[in-house]
Amino acid sequence: MRTKIVVPALLTLVGVPAGLAVTGGNTDGAITMSLAVLLALLALFSRRWPLTVLIISLLAVAVMRFAELTTSGWAWPVTATFAALVLAGRLRPAVIAAAVTILCGVTWDYADASHGFDWTMAHVGADALWVAAVLAATQAYRSTRSWQREVAARLTQDEHERELEAGRRRAEERVDIARDLHDVVSHTLAVVGVHLNVALDSFDTEPDEARGALRLAQDVRGRAMTDLKALVDVLRAGGVAEPARGLDGLDALAAQIREAGLEVTVHEFGERADVPAPVATAVYLVVQEALTNTVRHARAARVVVTLRYTPESVVVDVQDDGTAPATIVHGHGIAGMRERVAALGGTLTAAPGRTGFSVRATIPIAA
Repeated sequence: MRTKIVVPALLTLVGVPAGLAVTGGNTDGAITMSLAVLLALLALFSRRWPLTVLIISLLAVAVMRFAELTTSGWAWPVTATFAALVLAGRLRPAVIAAAVTILCGVTWDYADASHGFDWTMAHVGADALWVAAVLAATQAYRSTRSWQREVAARLTQDEHERELEAGRRRAEERVDIARDLHDVVSHTLAVVGVHLNVALDSFDTEPDEARGALRLAQDVRGRAMTDLKALVDVLRAGGVAEPARGLDGLDALAAQIREAGLEVTVHEFGERADVPAPVATAVYLVVQEALTNTVRHARAARVVVTLRYTPESVVVDVQDDGTAPATIVHGHGIAGMRERVAALGGTLTAAPGRTGFSVRATIPIAA
């Protein structure tokens, strides 16, 4: 801020004596430096009172000219003050002040019998062109800076809106996870309660049946604990988990796609019973989005869905025989799949395969 105040004053302090010397308007060194110092001091206050400082500065120059203490320059000695007024957003007063000053200069110089019309136009005209160029350049600079500030403000606003939208989505996702937690807990308690009642009723008369019921209750409890841990881990990580059908819904999903005229084949390898609920949900949603994209964009006749279950992870591979576009546009669907898989610690790729388009996701179970 201090630099913006001092620089115009320094330029005025140096520029006024130099300009008067170049134009032949310097009749006395002491008078010239006095004018330069006065205009430089006034320039220090041009940011706070630009119009007032401009008027006082122009009057000071006019007094010097009327007293014939200087013999050139009507407007250019106060160039810095003109620029300050334009930067303050007051272009019209600056133009009016410049026009009045130039008109007074033409009138005064032409009235002097020793100065002809050509001399007056040469000196005052150059003064007018200089001031016009300064006003135009300063206004262009101000407009550019204003545009840059507006762009920066828009970017900041967009970023703020994106943060708000992300926060809203995270809140909705956490509500969805809370629903899943409620469903898992309520279902588990209900099933365990049934088996405990069976064990209690048959404890004395049929101990083998009671032991079997207790084992089933223990198995249900173990699976529920695995599902709950996975859901809580996703919740802590702020990840994405949406209520959707799991692996049991894949057959119905494939049937729906077949009704759209696409031949769907599902191959599964391994034991799906060990897959926790959040991972199963993610697998279902990845397959759903991949099949939807195939129907809408690939112009395919056949698609193969391959699921491989291992103790460490689930690998999902969806491959169609359609025509992959030359340029892949990663829209919200692919981005959503990638975010959902990443939230569970996995990876997803979507790209043209050997034939058609391929979506491949690896989702860890242990995570």
